[in-house]
Amino acid sequence: MRKHNADETCGIAQAAVVMGDWWNVLILREIARGHVRFDALAAEIGLSRNVLTERLGRLVAQGVLRRSLYQRRPVRYEYVLTDAGLALLPLLVAMQDWGDRWGLGDGSLTATAAEDSAEHARVHALPGTRLPEDLRLPGTQGTDLPVIAPDATATVLFTYPGTGIGWGEPPIPGAEGCTLENRLFRDAWPDFRRAGVDIRGISTQLLHEQAEFARAEEIPYALLSDAQHQLGAALRLPTFRGAGRLRHKRLILIVDAERTVRHALFPVDDIPHAVAESLRLAADRARAV
Repeated sequence: MRKHNADETCGIAQAAVVMGDWWNVLILREIARGHVRFDALAAEIGLSRNVLTERLGRLVAQGVLRRSLYQRRPVRYEYVLTDAGLALLPLLVAMQDWGDRWGLGDGSLTATAAEDSAEHARVHALPGTRLPEDLRLPGTQGTDLPVIAPDATATVLFTYPGTGIGWGEPPIPGAEGCTLENRLFRDAWPDFRRAGVDIRGISTQLLHEQAEFARAEEIPYALLSDAQHQLGAALRLPTFRGAGRLRHKRLILIVDAERTVRHALFPVDDIPHAVAESLRLAADRARAV
């Protein structure tokens, strides 16, 4: 790629070397989703093997990916995000957010979604999807927690925009209700545990913000910080920009012990009903094991 001399000191131009290539962006999107092996990448993207080999080699050379040996005979590698690659995930999520709002939507700022929206279709296509095996996030009950509770027959993951936030005027539709949702899950916690189900609350807030809220509200389950958008990129979760940060829209996923999404509730407009429904679905999943 030819670059103007002035680009040598331009961070945008340096990022465009990686993110300005259509195939590079899609490769990074799929690796963030857990498709880290060559055949899986080729199948998901529909890219010729020669072109895929060339792009992967380029991303490794640029320090965005590294190769990790998983088989010796014959030699096979997985492609894993480096720290530089992980640092690109917020950019991928920001691109998705822009595309959902301006390319696939009408430009409205909302924390919910219409039934005919791309976000609605994407979330409701998640059942059957397996979460990446090594996906861990900092949380209020440990700095490096698995997204799926290891001792539970099912896990309820609920994403929410953020607690203790003033959304300004005019209010953003669907943004309010995070404290109510957490309190309802807190109050129903004994019922979830009796059913063998764990809960994970997830927002893009910083860990110390979540910890302060968890102490004040006596939250018994883990709150996980997706501030680096690892979960958001892995599942292509819907977001909106509010109070100076990309925020998760409110949704609930029921995930089994094998990390497979079984049910998706979205949008979550009636919060009490959604909490009760998540308990019913998760308990049914636990009994089926």
